[in-house]
Amino acid sequence: MAMTENDDIPVTSSKFEVIKSMEGFVAENLGTLLRPVEESWQPTDFLPDLTREDWPVQMSEFRKQARDLPDEVLVVLVGDMVTEEALPTYQTWLNRLKGVGDPTGSSDMAWARWSRGWTAEENRHGDLLNKYLYLTGRVNMRSIETTIHHLINNGFNPQTADDPYLGFVYTSFQEYATKISHRNVGVLAKRAGEDRLHRICGLIAGDEARHEKAYKLFMSKIFELDPAGAVLAFASMMTAKIAMPAMLMDDGKTQNLYTKFSLVAQKAGVYTTKDYAEIIAALVQEWKIEQLGMLSDAAAKAQDYLCGLADRYQKLAERVNFSGSEKFSWIYDREIQLVRGI
Repeated sequence: MAMTENDDIPVTSSKFEVIKSMEGFVAENLGTLLRPVEESWQPTDFLPDLTREDWPVQMSEFRKQARDLPDEVLVVLVGDMVTEEALPTYQTWLNRLKGVGDPTGSSDMAWARWSRGWTAEENRHGDLLNKYLYLTGRVNMRSIETTIHHLINNGFNPQTADDPYLGFVYTSFQEYATKISHRNVGVLAKRAGEDRLHRICGLIAGDEARHEKAYKLFMSKIFELDPAGAVLAFASMMTAKIAMPAMLMDDGKTQNLYTKFSLVAQKAGVYTTKDYAEIIAALVQEWKIEQLGMLSDAAAKAQDYLCGLADRYQKLAERVNFSGSEKFSWIYDREIQLVRGI
């Protein structure tokens, strides 16, 4: 165990050692961070039961409820679903983080159990949204499936390499952002009279909130064990900016598809620059960045940067503007008008 120049704050000599030392901490918290399979919801709980004799009636009612969803809600829902369906890429990335991976594929180590448990819970999200969209009959599923295929094939680079500190800053932010996006799609669904989708999005947002809590907890422990290393990692991740996991989505036809999707999400109020700023502020508060003391010069500089960052993005959010329209193959090339408000 090395010490800072002030000999007051212990700093583990290796990030790998910090992560390894957290094995017991993770094991103690798995019971609250993950839900037992037997107590978990499954996608078919919220979809028409095609094994029942009255399935045509169920399908008719299902489609009736989905009929009035605005096209922009369908587009953001598709984008969220495509993001969820690229889960194989995310688990591969998580298992590359030093000290966090699953060395055998079925290891009983706490970090490995977390990785598999998180993946299993996340897997239901894409399954449910995919089936929901297919059954509505309102979207071009082949175009959507092609987009999923491309996205997994293209991969993603969150700019964390194999650094677990950067990885947990990234996941803390990303789970928070995903929670916001699903929750707001649910609000728009309810506004359109689609209570089933509202409930679905609420359940998925609930999972994301629990996963957000987990990654923030892991990072809080890192701040306790290695505050200088943690604050430097947080600042480094925010300097690089959070790369959204679906940035490389591609339907094989549309240039800059992710940019166009994100414009619709911003226009609809599903995920905006203001949300980005608010997440930064929330993480700064969660990890008590302003209260960190006895830091090296580099770490103190990172602390100052982080404490003022949310305000900078908030001012940027006030200047965001957009106009025009965009077509999406996901909805048979119908146009979305990029004007504020629904």
